[in-house]
This record gives sequence, C-alpha cells and structure tokens, in this order.
Amino acid sequence: MIGSKDSYALVTGASSGIGYELAKLFAKDSKNLVVVARSRDKLEGLKQEMEKAHGVKVGVLVKDLSDPKSPQQIFSELEKQSVNVDVLVNNAGFAVYGKFQDTDWQKEAEMLQVNIVSLTELTKLFLKKMVEMRSGKILNISSIAGIVPSPWLTAYGGTKHYVLGFSNALAHDLRGTGVSVTCFCPTSTRTLFNERANCQNARGARSRTLAMDAATTARLAYRALAKGKTTTIAGLPTSLVMFSARFVPRNMATAMSGALTRPT
Repeated sequence: MIGSKDSYALVTGASSGIGYELAKLFAKDSKNLVVVARSRDKLEGLKQEMEKAHGVKVGVLVKDLSDPKSPQQIFSELEKQSVNVDVLVNNAGFAVYGKFQDTDWQKEAEMLQVNIVSLTELTKLFLKKMVEMRSGKILNISSIAGIVPSPWLTAYGGTKHYVLGFSNALAHDLRGTGVSVTCFCPTSTRTLFNERANCQNARGARSRTLAMDAATTARLAYRALAKGKTTTIAGLPTSLVMFSARFVPRNMATAMSGALTRPT
C-alpha cells in the first residue's frame, strides 16, 4: 500500500481516463480514496464500484478545478471531516488544441487555472501536514508536451513545462522531509482527453506505437509513485524519442514534436 492504512489518497480528475484507472489501483491496494471531478454520477458510480469490490472508504467531492475557489473548498471540506490525505494525485487537466492565434482565450484561461494554479494550490494546502508528519507522496501528471515544445498545443505544453519544472524543484526542496514528489509524463493516451481538446486526429493521438491505453498509463504512473521516482516518461518508445530530442537543436526538436501534434 502507498501511504498509511487510515489515510486517504486524493485523486483529481477521477471520473474517467488516467484518474479513474489510478483510483482503481489505489482501491485494489486497500487505500481509502477521495475522488474529485465535475461529474457526480460518474464519481458515485466509482464510489460504489470500489467500496463493493475492495472494501475501502471513498469520499466524493464534486468540484470544477477551473473555479479558483475549488482548491480551498476541497481542503476545508476534508479538514472539517478530519480526513487525512497522505497521497495527493494532481491528475486533472485538459488541453486547448489549434494554432495559438486562433484558439479561444477563455478556454485557455480555464486551462491555466486547472493545469497550473489549482494544481499548485492543492499541493501547497496538503503539503504542510505531510511535512509535519514526515510522510507523504505527491503525483503530478505532466505530459511529453512538457518536455519538448508542442506546436498546436502551444499553451497546453507551456502548462506541462510548468508542472515538470515545479515538481522537480519541489522534490529537491523536500529532500530529507519524508515526502516525495513524482512527475509522470504520459504520451498520448486513449481517453476522453483527446475528444475534449478536439485533437483526436493529431498524428500522435492516432499512432499505435506512441499512444497508450489509460490502464497501462496509470500502472506506469502508480509504479513510479510507489518507488518515489522524481520523473518518469511513459513507455519505452516515447522515452527513446524524448531522449533523442535532447541531442538535436531546439528548433529541430520542436519540428519533430509538431509532426506528431499537427492534424492528419
């Protein structure tokens, strides 16, 4: 089990995709859960499924992380319920796809709030007690778009660069505290993510070699979290591509990335 038996793992974006699969892995490992997303029906379904199958406690919080008030609301509600969170999974996130000059600013502003601000504030809120207890784990979901600039996902890639840099620096800050930070960088994953971003026709999303299913991606992330790894890239093919990108000029790496993100 990751963390203590009586504490909880908080998973954002748990109603589908990677978040849903991660919640299943925690429950299978007998870890109590707090699941956060916008869809009450999906979260209640997850709660019933996990409690029946694994006998764990599952708390449901219906929150939209594009609302700036939501991180503090989540923290305050759990404090009132005396729920101790010793594993935080910042999985919620979405993308806006297209040439930056053509995309909708309001959607991008909401994306910045979810992918950066809410992630950072949730980490800030729950981290203090972890440090006091000298025990805890944080999993931040970035992306391969956070490693190499991604045309057509320009602002999204910027948010994931932030998540990667923030996570790596925080992991260094927390050395010797008993708290670990893992940043996981998935490749294109077959979830509702691509449909919401309207990028399901991007070359990378359609690639059988690079695209992965959510269950496999979640298992890799869960394994990295359990081992306390600082940064993990999903899958050998993607790791090799990202490794090779380090040895070519930046503009060439961006062009390579753009070949995968542009529409077919």
